[in-house]
Amino acid sequence: MNTDTNAGRPAKPETIEDENLSPKEKARLLPDSPGVYRFYDKNGTIIYIGKAKNLKKRVSQYFRKKDALTVKTRAMVSKIADIKHTVVESEEDAFLLENNLIKENQPKYNILLKDGKTYPWIIIKNEHFPRIFTGRRFVRDGSLYFGPYSSAFHAKHLVEIINSLYRLRSCKLKLDPEEIEKGKYKVCLDYHIKKCYGPCIGAYDEQSYDRQIEEIKRLLGGETSSLIKEYRAKMKEAAANLEFEYAHELKTKVDILENHYSKSLIVHPSINDVDVFSLIRDGDDVFGNFLRIKGGCIIQSLNMEFRIRNDEESETDVMGMFIGEIYSSTGKLSSEILVSHMPEERIGGKNMHIPFKGDKADLLKLSIKNANAYKFEKLKHEEIIDPEEHTRKILDKMQKDLQLKRRPVWMECFDNSNIQGTNPVASCVVFKDGKPSKKDYRHFNIKTVIGANDFASMNEILERRYSRLLEEGNGLPQLIVIDGGKGQVGAACQALIRLGIMDKVEVIGLAKRLEEIIVPGKQDSLLLDKNSSTLRVLMHIRNEAHRFGITFHRDKRSKSQIDSELRSIPGIGEATEMKLLNAFKSVRRIKQASEEELAKVAGRSIAKKIKSALSD
Repeated sequence: MNTDTNAGRPAKPETIEDENLSPKEKARLLPDSPGVYRFYDKNGTIIYIGKAKNLKKRVSQYFRKKDALTVKTRAMVSKIADIKHTVVESEEDAFLLENNLIKENQPKYNILLKDGKTYPWIIIKNEHFPRIFTGRRFVRDGSLYFGPYSSAFHAKHLVEIINSLYRLRSCKLKLDPEEIEKGKYKVCLDYHIKKCYGPCIGAYDEQSYDRQIEEIKRLLGGETSSLIKEYRAKMKEAAANLEFEYAHELKTKVDILENHYSKSLIVHPSINDVDVFSLIRDGDDVFGNFLRIKGGCIIQSLNMEFRIRNDEESETDVMGMFIGEIYSSTGKLSSEILVSHMPEERIGGKNMHIPFKGDKADLLKLSIKNANAYKFEKLKHEEIIDPEEHTRKILDKMQKDLQLKRRPVWMECFDNSNIQGTNPVASCVVFKDGKPSKKDYRHFNIKTVIGANDFASMNEILERRYSRLLEEGNGLPQLIVIDGGKGQVGAACQALIRLGIMDKVEVIGLAKRLEEIIVPGKQDSLLLDKNSSTLRVLMHIRNEAHRFGITFHRDKRSKSQIDSELRSIPGIGEATEMKLLNAFKSVRRIKQASEEELAKVAGRSIAKKIKSALSD
């Protein structure tokens, strides 16, 4: 719920008026107080806005040694020409002021709230005999706003429930009590069909109408179960007093509320007055879910997307902005707040924590599940609407996650296949722009290695593959992925060093057991989040190389088996073998064929030899 009042009381912006002072010197003069700070460039444009418990301590961190800052942060700090700040009385004020200033100024380096759409609200209009309706515009006119809701359907459904429970006016008349007394208005159809009490003609007083509004506020605030209990008690009292029509009206309300309550997602009944915030990060994009629980029931759920535009920012910073956005929108937060990442600044007086077990931990998991679902929905939508931008983002993220010099537009993955040292083969799978390029796939028969030796096989295949590419002059991939651990990666690097191209390509290994990423020259392997798009692409290309190699190996084993069974028969050469296989399709069918059927294909003499040799 929100009203037109703003909980934040932003003080007058302050600046240190001395043009001779550098931004670093101005940072040292900031107060040790909570507040909001703003960085300006030489043109007087705000480039960053932040909040802090201690302004001096927080802002001074930006002016450390350059080596302690990320590339993006160094770029931002180099553009700071002036610093202004606002001291506030409470953390709530800091949350609201920062949120409002970011929305108003859209600074270049701040976390960006990507949800451009406006969410629907349920509005109780500030007027005599208030109307209740849905809307997307938040107007500070004294009206009450409940929400925002994740879908217009949900908001409209709640309004329909309210209209079925109470007799509210739907007209847009300005019902002035003096004009009502003069008899200026006439009733509409709603009055005749008993959907409105007719306050426009004085048939229903304002005090009684407002009692309905108070009950509706409780309903929208999540007090459904308590309202049901009250209606039940009144229903029994009315029946005892033989007021059967009123008792029936109350029973109808109970049935409607119970039907609505039963369709709501119920959590543990002991969990009450709780807000849940969770975040899932994918590169610079962060996806958040917010749940509000009242009386053991989820009464509100909302998803939001954020973009991190400064490497110094993390999930904890996004969480602060997320909580601030909900606080700014709804005008309140529950007494207990569950979070997936603890923000640096907390709302004063709120019990904010990360639950690790029990029903509240399960509730946080549910929120994370919703954030994940929202993430995949947004990514799928982006992939369909703007596939080029989607691909660019994935490749940019891969370059960042794997610390590559270039975007991996062209990737190749190698996998060896052999069973007990027989029929050793290898596969090379090619991805271009993050997608399989099947026309460029290659199979290899291992020629120089005897037995099962993965390291030597990998060495041979990479030398053959890239000596060929160098001869053809068709360029080299940006990234080579080896299906295996440090041994296989080391063997691959030896081949590339011999060819003199180790500095022209980059190599990593992907070990199956923990999906560890092996980087040559680094002692520790790299572990990415299992939901990372980078890891998904690497697993895709690795699995594709494995599938392609296994298929080739299986075909080769089958052919070897055929060769050993048919070619071992005297008088059968390659031409006869092909005739038989073309006619019967398999060795099993050749065994099952009669001598006459075989004779028609290979002649009587060969038919007798086959039946004799392959007879069970």
